[in-house]
Amino acid sequence: MKKLLLLFSLFFFLTLSAQSYRTQIFNPAIKTLQIGLVGATFSLPVMELNGTDAMQVSFDEMSHEAHSYGYKVLHCNADWTLSGLNSNEYLSGFTSATITDVTQSVTTTFLYTHYTFQLPNADMGFKVSGNYVVQIYEDNQMDKPVAQACFSIVESHVAISATVRGNTDTELSGRLQQLDFEVALNGYAVRDAVQELKVVVRQNNRLDNEVTDLQPTYFAGSKLSYINNKDLIFEGGNEYHRFDFSSVYAAGEGVEEVRYSAPHYDVILKNDRVQTSKTYSSDRDVNGKFIINLQNAQVDDNIGADYMLVHFNLPAKQPFFDGQVYLGGEFNYNLMNDAVRLKCDGKTESYVQTVLLKQGGYNYQYWFVPKGEHKASVERVDGSYWQTGNEYAIYVYHRAWGERYDKLVGVKVLN
Repeated sequence: MKKLLLLFSLFFFLTLSAQSYRTQIFNPAIKTLQIGLVGATFSLPVMELNGTDAMQVSFDEMSHEAHSYGYKVLHCNADWTLSGLNSNEYLSGFTSATITDVTQSVTTTFLYTHYTFQLPNADMGFKVSGNYVVQIYEDNQMDKPVAQACFSIVESHVAISATVRGNTDTELSGRLQQLDFEVALNGYAVRDAVQELKVVVRQNNRLDNEVTDLQPTYFAGSKLSYINNKDLIFEGGNEYHRFDFSSVYAAGEGVEEVRYSAPHYDVILKNDRVQTSKTYSSDRDVNGKFIINLQNAQVDDNIGADYMLVHFNLPAKQPFFDGQVYLGGEFNYNLMNDAVRLKCDGKTESYVQTVLLKQGGYNYQYWFVPKGEHKASVERVDGSYWQTGNEYAIYVYHRAWGERYDKLVGVKVLN
């Protein structure tokens, strides 16, 4: 029996260690989970170790009932699996806390309660850099999170310079983008840069097409170059669609109609279309992000903005038999699941989906995923152009010989 329990415990630990964390919601009563720097609405959730910035975490629970939510913080490796550090090695102060900043919504058709907290705070600080996940739980059930949000802490030691171009090894000024960058160590001690450094690249904070296990094209002196690397060729895609339903009195950008259907509001978006043009059309977006906003609000947007059913519609005479179409964007944490999978409506010859969202301004794309694959393509529906303005984030991690965790020693964001 003891051997059986030991084997079970070992299996549980290995399973937990191998889990790759990402921002997501587990309880359907939780909505609009957000994490980002205080005062920097569209920034990535990255802050400096021992800096002056703070990370804001917030979410809504869809009722006015009393709930007791708390949180704990875990340290992760470069691949977002659990690191080998004990909590007292990466945290100072307490390892968990109760959320006390709680406010109920005001005059909304959907009742909700807004919860928010900041990290670090008077009860909890950070000792090391790297990746972190904050898990939110109810009634001290720490092993049953209702939501979790990922963020990173950097101790900047290396300098990263980067450019994006349309000319690649596979085509000239067409559908693709080549990311080139160099990492200058600037005297930072690294014995074996190829073995000790891990580099991760994301486009628009997506995980489905992120690039890992990168090897430098060449290494000279104290500089690593990632130039003409085929792994760094990305689909250019197209600018994100956007819509604004911050007012119930007038249809905002991208909105056909806002109508009250007791007991809630419906937001009918303007029909989109499958892109057939080969010509790029410039447009401004925020690369998939969103902002909560209520026009002419008499109270804080966070408790005054209402939830509404937003209806997406993509006319398509011929169904996509070779794959699935999803709505892509930060509003669903760039996840591709049933909540944003479009359904084919044969009667209207359209792909449709309805999502409950909080008032504000949103970006989204149509992502096509071929059968048997996990990486999405923007080109199939929205087209792909080398001129598209995408956000690229480069993360450089370092694990020196004998170390037990991945330090985050450099971050570069290129718009």
